Amino acid sequence: MFKDKVAVITGGARGIGKCISEEFLKNGADVCVIDKIEGDHYVGDISDKVTLEAFSKYVIDKYGRIDYLVNNALPLMNGINECTYEEFEYALSVGITAPFYLSKLFMPYFSNGGSIINISSSRDRMSQPQTESYTAAKGGIAALTHALAISLAGRVRVNSISPGWIDTSCKIYDGADAFQHPAGRVGVPLDIANMVMFLCSEKSGFITGENICIDGGMTKLMIYNVDNGWNYEEKNKD
Repeated sequence: MFKDKVAVITGGARGIGKCISEEFLKNGADVCVIDKIEGDHYVGDISDKVTLEAFSKYVIDKYGRIDYLVNNALPLMNGINECTYEEFEYALSVGITAPFYLSKLFMPYFSNGGSIINISSSRDRMSQPQTESYTAAKGGIAALTHALAISLAGRVRVNSISPGWIDTSCKIYDGADAFQHPAGRVGVPLDIANMVMFLCSEKSGFITGENICIDGGMTKLMIYNVDNGWNYEEKNKD
C-alpha cells in the first residue's frame, strides 16, 4: 500500500514518532525524519524558519514529491507559574507554526491522495495544572487541522490524532493506572501509529478535517466523587 511513497515525520527519532517511522518503513515507504536529537536522520530544530526551509528543500531535492506529512514533534510543556515568554513562544513554534509552515512549503509537491496527519493530544480538551504551553500548542494544532482541511480540499486530506496516555518506555502498568482507562490499559505508540497508517491509506478517503482521540476512553468517563472508584481529597490550602 505504501511502497515507494514518501513520508515525512517530525520528531521521528523516538517515542510515537519513531514507531510511526518504523511502520512506514515496514510497509515500503521512503521515510524522512527530522529531529533535534542526534542520529541517522536530518538533525534540526523545527522552531527555526531557516531549518524548515532547508529541510523541505532536502526532501524535495531527494524525492521530488511528498505523499504524507506527519507533524509529531513534541512542544515544550511548562506552566503559567514558571513558563517564560520565550518558552511559550517556542512551544507554539514547534507545535503550531512549524506544522503550518511545513504544510505550506510542501503544498506544491504533494502527490494525488496526499495526507497530512497532525499529532495533537487529549490535552486539547482537558488539562492538568501547569501545562499551559503544551496544552495551547496541542489545542492550536487541532484547530489548524480543520482549517487546512478546508484550504487544501480536493488536494490533500488533513486530520489530527489526539493521543491520551501513551507509554513510550515499554513499562507494564497494572492496578489503577490501567483500570482507570475504560479500555483497561495504558496506550502504546503502535496504537497511534496504526491510526496514522489508516488515515494515510485509501481506506480513509472520505475522512478529512477530523480529530480522532485515542485515549482508551479516558475522556468519555464521567467522574463523580465516590463513583466508579474515584475519591476526591482536597489539598491543604494553608
